[in-house]
Amino acid sequence: MPRVGNPVLLALCAGLLAACGDMGNKDATAATTTTQAAEPETATGFATTELARFDSPWAMTFLPDGRLLVTEMGGTLKLFDPGSGKTGSVPGVPSVVHRGQGGFGDVVLHPRFADNQLLYISYVEAGDGGTGSAVARARLALDDAGGGALENLQVIWRQEPKTGGNGHYGQRIAFGPDGMLYISSSERQKFDPAQDMSMNLGKIVRLNDDGTVPADNPFVAQGGVAAQVWTLGHRNVLGLAFDGNGQLWAHEMGPRGGDELNRIEKGTNYGYPLVSEGNHYSGLPIPDHDTRPEFRAPVIAWTPVISPAGLVFYDGDLFPAWKGDAFIGGLSSQSLVRIEFDGNGAREAQRFDMGRRVREVEQGPDGALWLLGDGSDGPLLKLVPREP
Repeated sequence: MPRVGNPVLLALCAGLLAACGDMGNKDATAATTTTQAAEPETATGFATTELARFDSPWAMTFLPDGRLLVTEMGGTLKLFDPGSGKTGSVPGVPSVVHRGQGGFGDVVLHPRFADNQLLYISYVEAGDGGTGSAVARARLALDDAGGGALENLQVIWRQEPKTGGNGHYGQRIAFGPDGMLYISSSERQKFDPAQDMSMNLGKIVRLNDDGTVPADNPFVAQGGVAAQVWTLGHRNVLGLAFDGNGQLWAHEMGPRGGDELNRIEKGTNYGYPLVSEGNHYSGLPIPDHDTRPEFRAPVIAWTPVISPAGLVFYDGDLFPAWKGDAFIGGLSSQSLVRIEFDGNGAREAQRFDMGRRVREVEQGPDGALWLLGDGSDGPLLKLVPREP
């Protein structure tokens, strides 16, 4: 099996990484600088309604009829009806390994869902060598009683290789305006795979909707898993979304400091673990991006960190001043972060103190913002403008 980590770095860092998980980069006391951060403010400008609670929710997506699919990390797909307040389970989900940061992950609809009823899910599975993320597609068969089931489930992509450890799976999914499927595949806390083209760890991959490799991928001539790769040099990508102009953006958790928002461009290397705006948990320094101009620097870097999770670009009418802005959920920062864009640049414009870890953020059909709180009793929150 290919080498999946630098032994020196692993010896220094693995213990702390395993203990910290995706809460690990919350160590703001050790960070010394803040890049483009807004002063936190309370969420009093929102009218916030709690609609339901879920067991360690991770992702959500709206169906055309307004109902909501929610994944729970333990391996359950929930179907929530905002109108009735009823929640049911959708059978047909594959076997899921729930361990550490891993479990049932993302859920997205095919762009032509109304015609083909296909949805895509990511999850952690076991195999030779340990665990790894997988992506499957299935048909969502809805019934007249308001429920449904997954049918004809087919695994179309897997992390290679599977490895030990319980963190940095990534497993965010997004469809692009080109009809292609983009998947974040994080480096599993092994460092070196992010630069190793014999593995698809530490990468963002791009596939046809059936899991085959597009002929115009940047590294397709190399064959193997390298042919899947769209970008490389990533640590732990937990947000993946396209803006209104069709540009892909991703955020990722830094190590000890250095959370990043990146503009994702074909064939680009973002530098991890050779460069970072943070340092290793052990205190071992990592050179900054400006020391290696061949690697793409982040558009925004956060130190102290926000621990980003979930990413959505807003185009609704309830908050007209925010059209074109992005929203990021914050785990350790317990926040909702608003990002403004100016051409290829971006800045943190506002940070709302939500008083809880925010795992996911989406826009509802009516333009409301919907949040999933993290943890075993994670709330589903709907945010609308407060009446003056």
